[in-house]
Amino acid sequence: MKLINVEIKAICKNLGRIRKVLEEENARFKGIDHQIDTYFNTDNGRLKLRQGNIENFLISYHRKDKTEAKLSNVILYDTTKQGHVLKELLTKHYGIKCVIDKKREIYYIKNIKIHLDQVKELGTFVEIEAKSDKKIDEERLRKQVEYYMEKFGIEKEDLVKVSYSDMLLKNRR
Repeated sequence: MKLINVEIKAICKNLGRIRKVLEEENARFKGIDHQIDTYFNTDNGRLKLRQGNIENFLISYHRKDKTEAKLSNVILYDTTKQGHVLKELLTKHYGIKCVIDKKREIYYIKNIKIHLDQVKELGTFVEIEAKSDKKIDEERLRKQVEYYMEKFGIEKEDLVKVSYSDMLLKNRR
């Protein structure tokens, strides 16, 4: 499945405020997923295998590392049945870059997906993703993300421009 995605990731300073806004906006709570994201070495973009209780995908994506809302071109491949075999194959051929261990609360408001993440070794984060599998105007998706940034009280200095894998690798150096 191909998607376009405008997203931000930010350090989460006020979980209580965000949860209150989610309740006020009648967000649909999908659940808490313990996810292991295995990032593989690639020459182009990012490739990760997500293994969780709720979400199981091989995810290929390309996006620029910048703090503001950024466009990603994403390809998702459902690995619910054979994720362990796929991990073995990808590890053998590409090698593992790093592994991210997180607990993720997943919420939906229409085409907006919100994650509240507790990431081992990194801390607490919020992600806002405005997604579409159709040709929706990128600017509309960007405005949706900015709307929730404001509602959640996310400041520019809270924004993170890189992936969890980049953050973890930097912390380990």
